[in-house]
Amino acid sequence: QVQLAESGGGLAQAGGSLRLSCAASGRTFSSYAMGWFRQAPGKEREFVAVISRSAGSTSYADSVKGRFTISRDNAKNTMYLQMNSLKPADTAIYYCAASPVAGLPRYRSSYNSWGQGTQVTVSS
Repeated sequence: QVQLAESGGGLAQAGGSLRLSCAASGRTFSSYAMGWFRQAPGKEREFVAVISRSAGSTSYADSVKGRFTISRDNAKNTMYLQMNSLKPADTAIYYCAASPVAGLPRYRSSYNSWGQGTQVTVSS
């Protein structure tokens, strides 16, 4: 497994931007598809975005498509989530996760390593 640590969360106004980072250590970062999930109070943890091992492919939840961009730098063992046009509905704890599954896994059960989460709060 790989160890993960998120950073970059905080408070933003509606329409603003934030950039999250996920630093990985341990086993080979490029062996994992990487994903972002989020969990709002009282709700299930939900899929946000995923990027393939080589960064050649990405997939997004419909709720963030066109506003969020996932990327990764395998040389730096780091993944990013650029969040633009933020909405109050984006308020949640954001988690990065690593999956040994090939392709673009969207289910939580496909991921075997998780970070501790970072809080994102969007005010109206």
